Amino acid sequence: MKRMPMIAGNWKMFKTGPQAVDTAAQVSAACRDVTDVQIMIAPAFVSLPLVAATVKDTPVCVGAQNLHFEAQGAFTGEISADMLIAAGAEYVIIGHSERRQYFFETDEMVCRKISAALSGGLKPILCIGETETQRDRGETFLTLDKQVSDGLQGFGPEELQDLVLAYEPVWAIGTGKSASAQQVEEVHQYLRSLLEKQFSFDLAQAIRVLYGGSVKPENINELMRITDVDGALVGGASLDADTFTKIIKFDNTL
Repeated sequence: MKRMPMIAGNWKMFKTGPQAVDTAAQVSAACRDVTDVQIMIAPAFVSLPLVAATVKDTPVCVGAQNLHFEAQGAFTGEISADMLIAAGAEYVIIGHSERRQYFFETDEMVCRKISAALSGGLKPILCIGETETQRDRGETFLTLDKQVSDGLQGFGPEELQDLVLAYEPVWAIGTGKSASAQQVEEVHQYLRSLLEKQFSFDLAQAIRVLYGGSVKPENINELMRITDVDGALVGGASLDADTFTKIIKFDNTL
């Protein structure tokens, strides 16, 4: 099945509002003729409305980096799906390894956040990945199995049509290390089979599975040659408009 590639930029805690607008304007202008790749930018919460207005009527869409699993309430410092929708977000990143590591998010919390996203009309990007210790112990597949099974527990195939899966080996995020093509292919094939086992063949074939972890212009073509890689979740390299544009405009004829 042919799946439209997606190149998503996670800006994390970088860029003020004006800086985010400037970079978003450069990316959207450089990619105004791109029709064969879906482009997403996830700025900080405070920049969401600004960036959404900047990229309106361009091929670039906007995502959020997180959300709370409740629709509203006394949760100081948190943000809801409705607030993100109102700010212009279409996607939301859930379960990023930094959220799991620094803010102690569990698979159960991730599952509740996916439910909140879907209920609120957002398209979730579920991040999964093993640590270097888990890979060294041979626990990669065991770790991914738990993250997918527990993170998507209770959902049916019909509810997950807009889900995007992002495999990000923790040891490759912001380290300059990138998983080898063989490692990426092995994991993405496994994830596809896992989705088929847990849900259905049709859903497993329809869901886009992105790779993330030190993605850059120098390795994007090699990554996109891998059959089950449907795009990339890009961190540091998405902060520079020219660099991010080069990744977006990978050789899609491969």
